[in-house]
Amino acid sequence: MITLKNVVLRRGAKVILDSASVTLNPGEKVGLVGRNGAGKSSLFAMLNGTLHEDGGEFYIPAQWRMAQVAQDMPETEQSATSYVIEGDVVLQAAQAEVDAAEASGDGDRMAHAYMELYDSGAHDAPARAQALILGLGFKLSELDNPVNSFSGGWRMRLQLARALMCPSELMLLDEPTNHLDLDALVWLEAWLKKYPGTMLVISHDREFLDAVTNVTLHIEHGQLTRYGGNYSSFEDMHAEQLALHQAAFSKQQDKIAHLQDFINRFKAKASKAKQAQSRVKALDRMERLAPLLANADFTFEFKEPQNLPNPMLSIDNASFGYPPPADAPPGTPPTVIVRGVSKSVFAGQRIGILGANGQGKSTVVKTIARTLPVVAGEVLEGRGLNIGYFAQQELDVLRPADTPLEHMIRLARDTIANGGAGQFSSREQDLRTFLGTFNFNGDMVKQAVGTMSGGEKARLVLCMIVWQRPNLLLLDEPTNHLDLATREALAMALNEFEGTVMLVSHDRALLRSVCDEFWMVSKGGVEPFDGDLDDYQRYLLDESKRLREEIKQAGKVADAPVAKVEPAPVAAKKPVSSGKIKSLKQKQERLDKSMAALQVEKAAFEARLGGTLSVEEITETGKQLQHVIDELAIEEGEWLALAGEIEGLEAGA
Repeated sequence: MITLKNVVLRRGAKVILDSASVTLNPGEKVGLVGRNGAGKSSLFAMLNGTLHEDGGEFYIPAQWRMAQVAQDMPETEQSATSYVIEGDVVLQAAQAEVDAAEASGDGDRMAHAYMELYDSGAHDAPARAQALILGLGFKLSELDNPVNSFSGGWRMRLQLARALMCPSELMLLDEPTNHLDLDALVWLEAWLKKYPGTMLVISHDREFLDAVTNVTLHIEHGQLTRYGGNYSSFEDMHAEQLALHQAAFSKQQDKIAHLQDFINRFKAKASKAKQAQSRVKALDRMERLAPLLANADFTFEFKEPQNLPNPMLSIDNASFGYPPPADAPPGTPPTVIVRGVSKSVFAGQRIGILGANGQGKSTVVKTIARTLPVVAGEVLEGRGLNIGYFAQQELDVLRPADTPLEHMIRLARDTIANGGAGQFSSREQDLRTFLGTFNFNGDMVKQAVGTMSGGEKARLVLCMIVWQRPNLLLLDEPTNHLDLATREALAMALNEFEGTVMLVSHDRALLRSVCDEFWMVSKGGVEPFDGDLDDYQRYLLDESKRLREEIKQAGKVADAPVAKVEPAPVAAKKPVSSGKIKSLKQKQERLDKSMAALQVEKAAFEARLGGTLSVEEITETGKQLQHVIDELAIEEGEWLALAGEIEGLEAGA
């Protein structure tokens, strides 16, 4: 178990933990919650050994292996699969021992090394890694792509896959859902529920915490308080404690006031001096209850739109995608992601946009936001349409070198130049005041945006949107860097907003509270989704299960008897399907991987037979080796048959 007893932890001059004590039992799934800056990440740093306690006792079992998501951005030309496999430190250590054993020429050492390699899961490591990669939203065609070919968010998904790949007794997850879409989030929840070890997770997604945790650890004012139950249970119990504390504090204040009043009235009277003095001593002895520190919850609101065009948008047979790159040859067609969309968006609608990763949700939003041009068809805007756009990557709408005040001044000038009017005047002092309502106070208004945290950037984008007084809100993953309090404020503001909302989010609590209808972006189109989020979650799990079964069945080619491929009779040539050739080549690639794994097993058994074994062990190992050799022969035969078929098809193309 993990124990903290009167632990003091400092980070610079700031005290993170002040004589904090808590016990976490093996196998518990713990949600670590607290306001931004309370010290959640610092506690993680102590658990992983980056920080050391300044006082008290801290114990974590020395034999426990730890898995956590690296925060650095990977830079490598390795394939995605190879990179994730390297997350299995046990397998890497076994492979290193095999290399060392082979270099030493020690047969006995090699035999043991190969057995360790087999026991560490070398035979199915690629399959395990690829299951994780696919579960986190990558496509089958991307499994062998170089890590450097992916964007930052996708590389962070690979870092998460590496952490899940690592055998561990303790897993630390700091905001694991930030770069995930809803489909990947649902898959991750299912995976973490099956994780047998102890897990601590920091997250601002209440439904995620409710799904994967059974203990909540609250860090506040340098103390750790343990609550049995998930986040919703914690909220209820914490609210009760606050109410009880407030009642006790109020009662004590009344008592103190009564005693003080008696002292003030009678301390000068000789006949009452003794009683007054006893009350002074009673006040001195009283253990004062601290008042509840008022945490100023962040709140804001969207003002009533100046007008509400209806319909706001009319989309007529539109195709959404990306124009050809600037350096593309003339005549290169645009890349179409979603086509044939005919929809109308009316005043007051609350639309949640659903769909698996890569299907085009953000492309649709960017096109409506005028960031991307319409590839084909039309998107007609209602008269007076005023769009407030929150981009998934905040820096798509922010300039890293500029300050919040400079952003607001430029926004005000552009709005006035375009004939619009924001919520307030464009005077600098008024803009400063407005920034203050979004917690940009003092010198923060002159701090470069590039040096700010993700949450601060998100608040600045919200501030700019609110000032514009929009009538259509396009929000693409607005909660990625927002804490729970700010998410609650956003949900409340959206529910009171009188305009139209179109929302892409993996935060199910936000989707549930804001949206009353859903669009599904899937298979190159946009259709209504008839159902609620629970139906959609079941749909995602079923789709994920179906995909895994397809991959599993495709990888079991060695388990079924292989029919001998007879030469096809000569006949009139038929058009050759490129899809069929591609399918055959994919089967060939899967056989390549399977044969490589069998070669590892074969080498391990052969090395073992080279060591000192009993008669029974020699017999059993010989049988296992023969079984592997037979399987290898079958797969090699099928590989050759496929090669012949592919060659014939390509020749006839």
